[in-house]
Amino acid sequence: MLNAKKVTLAVLVQAALISTAYASEQSEAKGFVEDAEGTVLFRTGYLNRDFKDVDPGDDRSSFAQTAMVKLDSGFTQGIVGFGAGIIGDASFKIGENAHAGNGMIPTHGGPDAQGRVDAYDHWARGGAYVKARLSNTTAVYGTQVLDIPVLASNTARLVPEYFEGLLVTSNEIDNLSLTAGKFTKNQYSDQIETDGRNLDRAIVWGAKYKFSDALNASYYGVDVKDRLDRHYVNANYTYTLSEDSSLTHDFSGYHTKFSKNASTYSATGRVADGYADSGIAGTEKTNDIWAISTSYSKDVHNVMLAYQQNFGDIGYDYGGNADGAQSIYLPNSYLSDFVGNDEKSLGLQYNYSFKNHGLPGLNWTTAFVYGWDIDVRDEDKEGQEREFFNQVKYTVQSGFAKDTSLRLRHSYYRANDSYNSVYMNDTNEWRIWLDIPVKLF
Repeated sequence: MLNAKKVTLAVLVQAALISTAYASEQSEAKGFVEDAEGTVLFRTGYLNRDFKDVDPGDDRSSFAQTAMVKLDSGFTQGIVGFGAGIIGDASFKIGENAHAGNGMIPTHGGPDAQGRVDAYDHWARGGAYVKARLSNTTAVYGTQVLDIPVLASNTARLVPEYFEGLLVTSNEIDNLSLTAGKFTKNQYSDQIETDGRNLDRAIVWGAKYKFSDALNASYYGVDVKDRLDRHYVNANYTYTLSEDSSLTHDFSGYHTKFSKNASTYSATGRVADGYADSGIAGTEKTNDIWAISTSYSKDVHNVMLAYQQNFGDIGYDYGGNADGAQSIYLPNSYLSDFVGNDEKSLGLQYNYSFKNHGLPGLNWTTAFVYGWDIDVRDEDKEGQEREFFNQVKYTVQSGFAKDTSLRLRHSYYRANDSYNSVYMNDTNEWRIWLDIPVKLF
């Protein structure tokens, strides 16, 4: 199987070198310094999870401040352009954060008998990368934040999740984007160590093709050594109904084969004796999950109806196997992802823009998702869950504070007793992010 993947990567690289069908990106390079950019994003983040019907000492609350820096050079001129960059973050906690959690703040060891933790007062992370570009093909090696459906960095915490390795992106053929890479380190948002997820090797590949302005399709795959093998497909079609309204149909799905050494939380069927403590099933498991959605947009309104379903002998577990803690490009994903064993879920989302009220940067999103028919581990019962989600975000549109944003997000989550015991307690969650971007040069 690995040899086949090496051949696939070779084909992608070879295709990347096909003569360009349009103007070369590298031919427009202005220089290492001339095209350089530097930014700092100051973020104040607060995340609170109030677990209902359990000891209040188990609640999780994190409050911290960070500065995320990115210094990115341009490409040198010539047939092959070269460049380099630095990304990183420096943070400090606000308050004691004795019940920090939720992937926000690193801690010195686990919780004590009272559920209290010793959170870091301040910490810093990051790394460097080098890059090269030939025609419309770019290779980046070093510390990166990934946005690939099968290997996506979590950016929903105070600071992002980092991967270290090589990523090649090619746009040599008009309307076709090819991706291939290999990564050997994974650092989650609340980890100090650069390979906190103990990644041996993750090989990723994929392609995205634009058939027309209305139709797009993509496929991506990843092989995380001794953990899992995953494939993702997506297709979406948009057509105009009138001058200010449109309809979009979207299909997406994952197929995952977990190795016997993979860490999961939803294994069913035969599992190892120590599964309850280790989360390692000790036998191979497979999952298929797909979703179909239809979105209607008209002026300031957008409504989406989505149906999502799981198959196999395990739920769609992600993030715990150095496979990216945001690798869930599916519509029914909010606080819960509705990815339990054999789970079916139906979601309704509504988004409203206040631009017609003189507030073009203000948006409100609300959603309700109901999941049922969940095959609960060690329970002869059907699991059920539901979530009511609301988010308000305001982004400054102009002036000295342009692009500064404030986001308030709330989730009301409830599940029946059998599913609470293996997935998540009933929860009221608040997230508040204040982002202030500053352009250095």
